[in-house]
Amino acid sequence: MKIGEIYHLAIKKGIERDPRSKEAVLKLLEKEKKLYGEMKENDQKEYDPDKLFNPYSDTRILYGDPEREVTRVLAGIDMETGEVLLADRLSRQGKIDLIIAHHPEGKAIAALYQVMKLQEDLLAKFGVPINVAEGILASRISEVKRGLMPLNHNRAVDAARLLDIPLICIHTPADNHVSDFLQRRIDAQEPETLGEVLKLLKDIPEYAEAVQNNAGPTIVLGSKEKRAGKIMVDVTGGTSGSEDAYAKLAIAGVGTLVVMHIGEKHRKEAEKNHINVIVAGHMASDSLGLNLVLDELVKRGVQVIPCAGLIRYERKG
Repeated sequence: MKIGEIYHLAIKKGIERDPRSKEAVLKLLEKEKKLYGEMKENDQKEYDPDKLFNPYSDTRILYGDPEREVTRVLAGIDMETGEVLLADRLSRQGKIDLIIAHHPEGKAIAALYQVMKLQEDLLAKFGVPINVAEGILASRISEVKRGLMPLNHNRAVDAARLLDIPLICIHTPADNHVSDFLQRRIDAQEPETLGEVLKLLKDIPEYAEAVQNNAGPTIVLGSKEKRAGKIMVDVTGGTSGSEDAYAKLAIAGVGTLVVMHIGEKHRKEAEKNHINVIVAGHMASDSLGLNLVLDELVKRGVQVIPCAGLIRYERKG
C-alpha cells in the first residue's frame, strides 16, 4: 500500500463508524467545500486542503510522500521522538516504511480541539437537546484550544523528517472504531449490572491483557451489584468533554458511562448526578480502536510491528 492509501482508508473506515452517521459526516464535508469555495484567495492560502475530504483534524500525514510504498509499519499509541529513533534502529533489521501513531503529533495535535464538535452529536444521540449540547461544549472546546497553544507540537515530526521516516497519526477514526465496537456489543448483550459490563469488557482480548498489567477495566463510581440502566460509551471526540454534561445526561436517562479515563472534576460531577462510571482503560481502549484499523492494513499485506503501549491483537475474518 501507499502512504496516501493508508491515510484515506483510515478516514473512510472512521466515517463508516462515526457516531454521527455516515450521511451526517458527508453533509459536513459538503458544507466545508462550500465554505472553501466562498473564501477569499488569501484565506485559501492558509487553508488546510485535507479538510475538504477528511473530517478529522487530529488525523494527518505528518511527514512523507503519499505515493511512497509501505510494506512494514511501526505502530503505537504514543509515537514520539524516542519511537522515531526506535524505528530507525529497527530499520537495521528490516526497513520500517512508516510510523503510525494513534495520539496526534504536529499540526494534528494543534488542531485536536476541532474534532470535539463530534461530542455535541454524541450527547444529542443520547437525549441531550442539540442546542444544549452545543452550549455545553463551546467553552470546553475553547479551553482545550488554549491549552494546546503552548505545546512543542513538532518534536516527533522533526525527528521523522531528519531520519526520513514517514509518520502519520490516526486518532478519531480509531476512536470511532472502539466506540462503535463497544456500544454494539453492550447493546447486543444488554448487561444488567455494572459487574456484567465489567465482565463483558474483560472478555475482549485487549482489556484482558490490560488486566494482567494492572490497567484493566475498573468501576470508579458504583458497584458490581448496581444496575447499569442506559449505558453510554463515551470514548471518541478528541479528548474529555465538559463536566457540565453529566447533569444533562442524567436528565436524559443515562445511568452508566463507559469511558477511557476520567478526571477528578468530571468524576465528582458524575457522582453528584448519580451516574455510574466504568473506566475501561486508556491504552487498552486505544489499542482496540487502532487494532481494528491496522487489521485492514494486514489484510492488504502490510506487516505491523507494535510498540509504545499498543496491545496488538489481530482479528481475522
